[in-house]
Amino acid sequence: MSAAPQARKQPTQRRAIETFAAIVEAAARILETGDAEALNTNRIAERAGVSVGTLYQYFPDKHAILVALIRREREVLLSELRAIQDGGEEVLQQMVDVSIRHQFARPRLAAALEHIEASFPMGEEADEMAREIASISSGLLARRFGPLDPTDLLTAVIIARSLVNAAGEGLLPEAGLRERVVKALEGYLRAVSSRD
Repeated sequence: MSAAPQARKQPTQRRAIETFAAIVEAAARILETGDAEALNTNRIAERAGVSVGTLYQYFPDKHAILVALIRREREVLLSELRAIQDGGEEVLQQMVDVSIRHQFARPRLAAALEHIEASFPMGEEADEMAREIASISSGLLARRFGPLDPTDLLTAVIIARSLVNAAGEGLLPEAGLRERVVKALEGYLRAVSSRD
């Protein structure tokens, strides 16, 4: 599998960091308009308030910008998961809250990136993120449900993600979402932890 497109350089000075971030955010805002087909470097540069030449100093193409955006959004999710304190009985609710917040903070962006990621594999990098989420999740949930088999943990993550995404797409109401997801996960995790 080929590596995901990379930025040309990672900025270190404040102004360069701000320019890099503005380019990535411009792509996010364009995706939120629902016009992903029209996403191109000229439009991103215009939205970011920079020249196309400046954009190309940081990114070789729009795909590299999308990879940077996906990384940014994944890091937000991971940092929120890392921040969860072992809350005993409330840890599952906290994890569900993080997932819902991530989906609904910018729902159109989340939906667009979900679609892009499906056709835009990031290889080992995506696998590493999945492993970190699994590690954080299993550590948090083990105190409540006992040690979890990796397949059972992945199943729980898929259940939660499916329900939250369905609400983000309007297939399920947002009202009561937290309670539905928590009940589904509690039921599943209790069932698999009691079979051992």
